[in-house]
Amino acid sequence: MNVVTIPKQKVAKDDLAVLPRKEHEALLGLKMVKTFTATPKIKRALRQAEKNLKSGKSLTLNELKKRLGIAS
Repeated sequence: MNVVTIPKQKVAKDDLAVLPRKEHEALLGLKMVKTFTATPKIKRALRQAEKNLKSGKSLTLNELKKRLGIAS
């Protein structure tokens, strides 16, 4: 069994992560993640959806299916 000594400074700063080598190599091989930038139209729609949710003007998926007569 291998023994590893970890400097206290690293642990104290919460700078330590332990994971299998394969996972580490997979993470190193990841490319940049695409980000989503909302258009003004989408932002308006999201604000309206939030207002509807807060005021109770929304349905759960099950409620919508029931109203549309779709079997679960």
